[in-house]
Amino acid sequence: MQQARKIYILDTNVLIHDPTALQHFDEHDVVIPIVVLEEMDKVKRGMDELARNVREVSRQLDELSAQSPSLARGCPLPGGGCLFFEMSLDGEKLLPEPLSRKSADNRILAVTMAIRERHPQRQVILVSKDINLRIKARAVGLVAEDYRSDRVIDDLSVIPSGKMRLNEEQWTTMAEDMQVDEQGHQYLVHWPETLALPLLNSFVILPGAKEVALRVTNTNPHTRKVQLHDIISYRHERHAIWGVRAKNFEQNMAMNLLMDPTIDLVTMMGRAGSGKTLLALACGLHQTLEMNVYERIVVTRATVPMGQDIGYLPGGELEKMEPWMGAITDNLQYLLGDAFDSLQAALGQHRIEITALSYARGRTFTRTWLIVDEAQNMTPHQMKTIVTRMGEGSKIVILGNNAQIDTPYLTAHTNGLTHVATQFANWKHSGLIALKASERSRLAAYAADVL
Repeated sequence: MQQARKIYILDTNVLIHDPTALQHFDEHDVVIPIVVLEEMDKVKRGMDELARNVREVSRQLDELSAQSPSLARGCPLPGGGCLFFEMSLDGEKLLPEPLSRKSADNRILAVTMAIRERHPQRQVILVSKDINLRIKARAVGLVAEDYRSDRVIDDLSVIPSGKMRLNEEQWTTMAEDMQVDEQGHQYLVHWPETLALPLLNSFVILPGAKEVALRVTNTNPHTRKVQLHDIISYRHERHAIWGVRAKNFEQNMAMNLLMDPTIDLVTMMGRAGSGKTLLALACGLHQTLEMNVYERIVVTRATVPMGQDIGYLPGGELEKMEPWMGAITDNLQYLLGDAFDSLQAALGQHRIEITALSYARGRTFTRTWLIVDEAQNMTPHQMKTIVTRMGEGSKIVILGNNAQIDTPYLTAHTNGLTHVATQFANWKHSGLIALKASERSRLAAYAADVL
């Protein structure tokens, strides 16, 4: 071990949470206590995400250890550091008397204390996603950190919102050498150095009493030339989609993305009641049944309960999924009005399918309008699985709200919604928009603000 390197001791939950964690410690050394392997062995069997992650970590550890001639000298890691397995029980005598020697967490503490005593000149850090273990570590004088390498960003406010508001001075500066096309619908402006370049397919809101927005269709980072285009106003009756008009400026932006055939992926983030599901269904019905752009609408979502699980649900796939599709049922009732008889009848008449995420593997959705609801409860791996199922002539609409995460192992930083929103943020065939206004009712809007 080199003196300049830090030593990181990993808790079990770090490896389970991110199977690629060993690749994220750069040139530093990593220590895995043997108790971590014992804990992983208890949960490696099964078909859920946790068991899958454990098996993936085990495969990586097997490959790393097989390549090392001597585990005592460490296994080389991709970043330049080394991986060590710690079996010594020397640290148990360092544990304070009240801490049980049988607890797995306390054994990890003991390993950390022993390594710190062996290497007093180096910084030894315990990495865990367990808050209580981090508190106990600090209580006995250890340095403890949360695992953050998988987080997209520490501050949710910098996750792209899909829109940017200009002030009068900024817009006046851009307008000085603006070029306008013959139809007067497309504008080429020089973007000021003081402003970050906007994302492709994001919206620029112009100053003034009357709200006007233009969509970014092209950017050149070298010349700082930005191409802007007029958007359709879906707030007028003549542009209503399946009887639905945009109730606010953000919904109007969302409908522009949903109705654009050049956009393959739309991410809509927003608070409860902001109209995400209603807009996705209305635009899907219009383009499937009236325009024949798509052959069918497919709806899926993560089946994660908000509270205590009600247990086994009888029936086939549709019957099992129906209780999870309350939002779809409510919005179909609104869109179809008196024509809505039952969910099953409405699905058949309007070419709508409901499918479970469990059955997505291996499928190809061709000429399909796919709606993924409650995406904040999906893992990045699940999101990758569903997005890579999209075939030719299809569009995927991803809906979610990071304030309504019901999965205990996910956070607003690490879920599938945030992952897809950031990874596709500047792709020319994708768009994202954050809806802030709640249009469900004045009660729902006030509750979203104060609760």
